[in-house]
Amino acid sequence: MFETEALRLLVTVADTGSFTAAAARLNYTQSAVSRRIAALEQQAGGPLFERLPRGVRLNPVGRALHRHAEDVLDRLSRAEQELTVIHSGNGGMLRVGAFATANISLMPRALREFRRTSADVEVIAVEGRSDTLVRRLAEGALDLAVVSDYPSGLPSADGVTTAVLLEDELCVALRRDHPLAGSGSIDLRDLREEAWIQDTYGDRPTMLADACARAGFTPRKIIRIAEWTGKFGYAAAGLGVALVPSLAAWAVPAELVLCRLDDPALRRTVHLALPAAPLPAALRLRDLLHGQR
Repeated sequence: MFETEALRLLVTVADTGSFTAAAARLNYTQSAVSRRIAALEQQAGGPLFERLPRGVRLNPVGRALHRHAEDVLDRLSRAEQELTVIHSGNGGMLRVGAFATANISLMPRALREFRRTSADVEVIAVEGRSDTLVRRLAEGALDLAVVSDYPSGLPSADGVTTAVLLEDELCVALRRDHPLAGSGSIDLRDLREEAWIQDTYGDRPTMLADACARAGFTPRKIIRIAEWTGKFGYAAAGLGVALVPSLAAWAVPAELVLCRLDDPALRRTVHLALPAAPLPAALRLRDLLHGQR
């Protein structure tokens, strides 16, 4: 209803007690001040000032609007200061996302260093699948995300740019007493009788399905387990084997060993995803993530 400059003028006239003094302070002409105050009074439904022999003072309606005007102008000033801090990268909030295994060590190490160098920036971290993270970036709900092309290709969205961060080898997790656990590199065909533990991705092709097809077989059984703790638990119980990216090696329990597979295509690419106009704080975290490779 009320323009910001009109409210600023109201406050200045009230502070100075004079249209003339307010005009001088704001570099207006006195007639411009009079016109704008008259327009504001029309919007407010009546006079805002008592006209005195020497200057003016707020009437009850003017005092009520003046109180709200000060609140509005103060909040706008604080918003401007906060935005300045955010755009400088020295404060504000940074919303980051990563897929599950990137949150095991890659993202935490980078955020530890980021906290040391950018303590005034509040970091909000979330976990999700890569397609969800890219969508949230496109919607403006995230400022940076670590995403992957595993298991079904790199997701994309308008307004989101991606750049390669690292290559991550996919290994197989076996119980320590598995006959192949001591092998230097395993031929995938030697695992054709195993049950495979993996998340469900509907009808979309997966790297596991493609690799098994290249090796000339179809997995005998798929055990649908979504979370990595569950996958490790099932594998440790000898109920199946699982593809595990090397980023997750730190979290593999002692009952399991990671073995390399001889299919060079069994690797994923980890990407950094950013909006078209990233925040300076997001760019600093991007550089720290590159340093974790």
